[in-house]
Amino acid sequence: MKKNLKSLVRSIEPELRNYRRDFHTYAEPGWGEYRTASIIAQRLEELGYRIRIGREVIDEAARMGLPSETVMAQQFERAKSEGAIEEYADQMRGGFTGVVGELTNGDGPVLGFRFDIDAVEMEEKEQDGHLPFREGFASIHPEAMHSCGHDGHAAIGLGLAEVISRMKDELRGTVRLIFQPAEEGVRGAKAMVEAGVVDGLDYLLGMHIGAKAKKTGEFFCGTCGFLATSKFDAFFHGFSTHAGFDPQDGRNALLAAATAVLNLHAISRHGDGSTRINVGKMSAGSGRNVIPAEAHLVLETRGEDSKLNGYMKEYAERIIRHAAEMHGVEYSIVQMGEAASADSDAELMKRIHRTAEKKALFPALQDRKATLGGSEDFTHMMKRVSEGGGKATYCMLGSNLAGNHHTGRFDFDESILVKGVHFLFLVVLDILGKGAK
Repeated sequence: MKKNLKSLVRSIEPELRNYRRDFHTYAEPGWGEYRTASIIAQRLEELGYRIRIGREVIDEAARMGLPSETVMAQQFERAKSEGAIEEYADQMRGGFTGVVGELTNGDGPVLGFRFDIDAVEMEEKEQDGHLPFREGFASIHPEAMHSCGHDGHAAIGLGLAEVISRMKDELRGTVRLIFQPAEEGVRGAKAMVEAGVVDGLDYLLGMHIGAKAKKTGEFFCGTCGFLATSKFDAFFHGFSTHAGFDPQDGRNALLAAATAVLNLHAISRHGDGSTRINVGKMSAGSGRNVIPAEAHLVLETRGEDSKLNGYMKEYAERIIRHAAEMHGVEYSIVQMGEAASADSDAELMKRIHRTAEKKALFPALQDRKATLGGSEDFTHMMKRVSEGGGKATYCMLGSNLAGNHHTGRFDFDESILVKGVHFLFLVVLDILGKGAK
């Protein structure tokens, strides 16, 4: 069995690289992953998985940070022209780009894996030192790049699906593979949770390439330090007039927004733990001699836990409301993304560590949790599984990185793709193997 598994995993290594490079070339941002998701759905069905896609796995009311209908329609048409599988993509139209595949072999535990599939909204660098550019698989979409490794996550997910399918007679129980859209901006997981995709799971694993594990051979079996966060946009709606003739009749949206920005960054931090706020963008005005009628703020709050983030968010919303009132303008707040605080289950983390240690796949296996110090919407899934009596953890697969995450030069060591598949299947065997306890 051990020999057969190693041979099987090695045999799909070229396939893993091809998946990764294909997804990288056709990078798609959150809620627009029609091509990526349709290819995943087709492959899962070919491998014998029962698939659920589109509105079956995405709760419409819980989606956040959607592009405009025009943009989503353009992304859909582009995906079709670039090889999206229409049979599946048609069911995802309108930004319902999630895929869940499930394979069952008798009674047993239910084990889930989450793989995020979206790209970052940025342009990839075109320079010879950047491997994707040099080898011809850099993103062809100027507004999207896989600069966080999700192309690798999707490839690992499909590789794991194939190994499980071919070794299913050695298992008892159910594997559920969750391919999530819109992780960037923490927008997609909540909508999948509300659709019930993690309900009934006994175990759930998420995994990220790199992050805090920045060397090939390094592996963290669990993660802590997830910051709760709220991403939202504030809009101020005033009244435009001539700045020289009748400024007194105007209602200045820019002034309200500026008042809000200054006071948002003056929010008192909390004594119970780390809290943060950042206004990342302010847009307003139309001309030098015109009282601005519209203004737009893009901002986020974070907290060491969900309660602390709630303090920051409520304070921020109060400031926005009163800044609007001070200057006689209307306002609206639109939720764009959200993640909770969470912690990897210690017992599951230890179990995974024992498997990793026994198989010696990772020379730099860590016996402690990595502290993320950032946000990840996988925490929505972790919390739901924990509330249902299950166990969840978030692993980090080490890789030598070229460029930092979310930069135009980001790239990772492709040799880790096969290690990721190998290890995750060992976890499947440990939990669902017919000889497992």
